[in-house]
Amino acid sequence: MTVLTDELRALIGTEVAPFEFEITRNDIKKYAVATGQRQRRYLDGDEAPLLFLFSAMMPVLPLDELLPDGRQPDSPLIPELPLKRIMAGGSDYRVHRPARAGDVLICRQKLADLYEKQGGSGPLIFMIFENRFETLAGEPVVTEHLTRIAR
Repeated sequence: MTVLTDELRALIGTEVAPFEFEITRNDIKKYAVATGQRQRRYLDGDEAPLLFLFSAMMPVLPLDELLPDGRQPDSPLIPELPLKRIMAGGSDYRVHRPARAGDVLICRQKLADLYEKQGGSGPLIFMIFENRFETLAGEPVVTEHLTRIAR
């Protein structure tokens, strides 16, 4: 029995509007301290640790816009699925060059793939998201392929 419909498969390639953000030295320093970084390049704010970029995808929301459990709402790229429990499935990163203080980057996000597998307790739907960070000139900085699994 398949749970992944043609309508859901048609969503592959869906993108959200790209957004632009500037990386400041002060933001890198605060992130470095908050996450326990020890390397001078991060503590001095010269270079952003890899996961700093992904905090840019999490807007600061008023408390009344958070979910009852305190989380931010899921990405609009996650389709309405017949399987409701969504779990993390891992990330694969390709670092093209370091993100540095003063960079102005564009983040582009899309649903890159959807596929189904049979698990030990039933069907699983794998969602692959592509998050691309690039300069205003189009130079790639970091590409992430993020997997989420619905069961």
